[in-house]
Amino acid sequence: MNWPPPDRMTKESIKIACSNCNLRDLCMPIGLDAAELIRLDDLVATRRPVKRGTALFHNGEKFASLYAIRTGFFKTLVTTEDGREQVTGFQMAGEIIGLDGIVNDQHTCDAIALEDAEICIMPFDRIEEISREVKALQHHVHKIMSREIVREHGVMLLLGSMRAEERLAAFLLNLVQRLQARGFSKSDLVLRMTREEIGSYLGMTLETVSRTFSRFADEGVIQVQQRKLQILDPDALKRMVNLQECH
Repeated sequence: MNWPPPDRMTKESIKIACSNCNLRDLCMPIGLDAAELIRLDDLVATRRPVKRGTALFHNGEKFASLYAIRTGFFKTLVTTEDGREQVTGFQMAGEIIGLDGIVNDQHTCDAIALEDAEICIMPFDRIEEISREVKALQHHVHKIMSREIVREHGVMLLLGSMRAEERLAAFLLNLVQRLQARGFSKSDLVLRMTREEIGSYLGMTLETVSRTFSRFADEGVIQVQQRKLQILDPDALKRMVNLQECH
């Protein structure tokens, strides 16, 4: 598909990207009136594709915008002093990335596309300007920030107290829940990330991730074919996580 360059993006194409976007309720405030929706259209500067394996932004890069993912899948990561990569999150369509840059006006991680993606660029100074008029937008940005804090607390729980099978169960349940909110199946999914990347995120070795997947498959909890995964017994996964929460 040939994408028009930013300077040829029309006002109408921006409206299609925001007001009429079927993901708007996921990444933007709901319940806005017509006038507020028009102001919201002024928020998106442009859209652009991001090819698989390329970076949307890098650690240390000057912060200027937040990014709404229209299509595709991303991972965020930091590089340790000895050169190892630590995955800090996976982001999908309808989610906002780039919040890490707000605190010091520069990004603190890399954001890499795990598949061909398309993002909406929302300059942060424009977000602040429109937020003064559309209070729902300001509240929504605060909700997104709060959600990130809650997510980080969840990751700390995963890494701090859960066994390998509990970590992977919680990861799969969270992933399928987010995908279901976007209209996808509640049991069938394609893993856009590698097992090594899952291990980096969950604090597990590649061998442990593979062994845990195999155990789930042997027990009839999931069925795996390369990156295609089907959850056969979601209640079994929930019991693993609930057991941890009851400790």
